[in-house]
Amino acid sequence: MVNKLSFETRGELESALTDRIVALLAAGIKERGVGCLVVSGGRTPAGLFQRLSHQNLDWSKVIVTLADERWVPADHDDSNARSVETHLLQYNAAKARFIPHVTSAVTPQEGQAELEETLKQLPEQIDAVILGMGEDGHTASFFPNAPELAAAIDPKQARACLAVTPPVAPHPRMTLTLPRLLASKQIFLHLCGEGKTPVLEEAMSEGVAEDMPVRTVLRQEQTPVDIFWAP
Repeated sequence: MVNKLSFETRGELESALTDRIVALLAAGIKERGVGCLVVSGGRTPAGLFQRLSHQNLDWSKVIVTLADERWVPADHDDSNARSVETHLLQYNAAKARFIPHVTSAVTPQEGQAELEETLKQLPEQIDAVILGMGEDGHTASFFPNAPELAAAIDPKQARACLAVTPPVAPHPRMTLTLPRLLASKQIFLHLCGEGKTPVLEEAMSEGVAEDMPVRTVLRQEQTPVDIFWAP
C-alpha cells in the first residue's frame, strides 16, 4: 500500500503532486459534485499550495480542510489556517470552501463538538489527504506520548476529530482522527529535506507504532499511501 517517489528538486515534486491532487479532485467533482482536500500546515507545503492555487479546476466545488491545527488565532504565525489562506486560497483556488478547525472556544476540548458537527459537511470519502512528518515520527497531531494518542489512532474511533495535548510541541491541537484520514481515496506523505530520510527509514522499519505514530498510516491496508520526497 506504500509507494515512495523521489524527486531531484522540490519543484519537480510539487509539479507531480499537483497533477495527482487535481486529478483526484476533478474525479470527485465528476462523481458526486464535490471534491475534498485535506492538507497539512508548516513550511513544507507552501510551494505546493501556490502551485495548486493556479490550477484550472472548478474550485467552487472543492472543500478544503486541515489534517490538524494548533489552537491559535487565525492570524497567528503558527496557524495552519493562515498558511492555507495565504498560499492556497488565492487565484483560482480562492473559490474553494475552507473549513478551519479553530472555533470561538477557548480550548480545543471545548471546541471539539462544534468542529465535529461542522466536519459533517465533508463527503464520506475524502479525495486526497496531504500529510507531513515530524522528526519525532508524528503525523497530523498524533504525537508520541500524547495522552490522547491511543484514542486518536484507534481504528474503531467514531469521532472525526479530537483535541490533543502535545507533550513537547507548543500549543494545544485539534486533529482529524486516524479513521477519518483513512476514509480517503489517497494519502500523500509530503517530505522535503535530507533530514527526513533517516526518520522515514526508521518509521518503515519494525517498531512500536505509538513510538512513531506515522507508522499507523504507513502500516494500514485500507488506503494507498504515496510518499513524495525531495531534498
